[in-house]
Amino acid sequence: MTATPRPRLVATDLDGTIVRSDGTISARTLAALDAVEAAGTDVVFVTGRPPRWMDKVAAVTGHHGLAICGNGAVVYDLRSERIVDTHPMDVTAARKVAALIKAAVPDVCFAVETPTGFSHEPAYPPQERDVSVVHGIAPVEELLEGPVPVLKLLARHDSLAPDEFLTRTRAAAGDYAEFTHSSKIALVEISALGVSKATTLAWYATRRGITADEVVAFGDMPNDLPMLAWAGQPYAVANAHPQILAAVPNHTASNDDDGVAQILEKLFP
Repeated sequence: MTATPRPRLVATDLDGTIVRSDGTISARTLAALDAVEAAGTDVVFVTGRPPRWMDKVAAVTGHHGLAICGNGAVVYDLRSERIVDTHPMDVTAARKVAALIKAAVPDVCFAVETPTGFSHEPAYPPQERDVSVVHGIAPVEELLEGPVPVLKLLARHDSLAPDEFLTRTRAAAGDYAEFTHSSKIALVEISALGVSKATTLAWYATRRGITADEVVAFGDMPNDLPMLAWAGQPYAVANAHPQILAAVPNHTASNDDDGVAQILEKLFP
């Protein structure tokens, strides 16, 4: 029997995976991540969050390491808190996607993530931490008129279930972009065709000479599925979406019970 190789890269989602229900990362998890880096293994945070939401993560984790944000659209250096690479949507494709979804799903509303901020339609309710960086409030057709790269297009619906909304939007425009979700509300995250957590993580690993079987990855929501399918050692936390628990054979304890730390402590004693 071939022994499982010791990971050379640890890739973990944040919210719902190592971030607990109270919004914190436990001392145990931070100590486990420190032990991984002390052993010479890379730690990469792979998240749907935009880069501007990473300042607290950078501070808590000691401003070291790398983050892949926006479901693969952004590579972000936690040391300098700067974007170092992007994989944006083509604006023409974004316009096409928005038009197709509006035609197929009544009462949808949109927001647009860019490298410098956030804009949204009047009906779209921004989160409190987005309000200070809103660059425009207008119909999505106007928001997509300029040349600014689109890191992520967000589509929201007030009454559909999250999985149903994802299915309907993907059916309407899945030929033009990548569709996923990571929320308990009907909020679909749309990225450039061919861009996901997995593709950008694979790009980074290749640059480091790391193969998929040398990667251990952790996640909880559908936007983590491509990464978990690619990594040689994938784990779903116990609180994960049913689709993730069904697809990923290895499970660990929940985010509130330090499930990621429990595995890392065994891999890096």
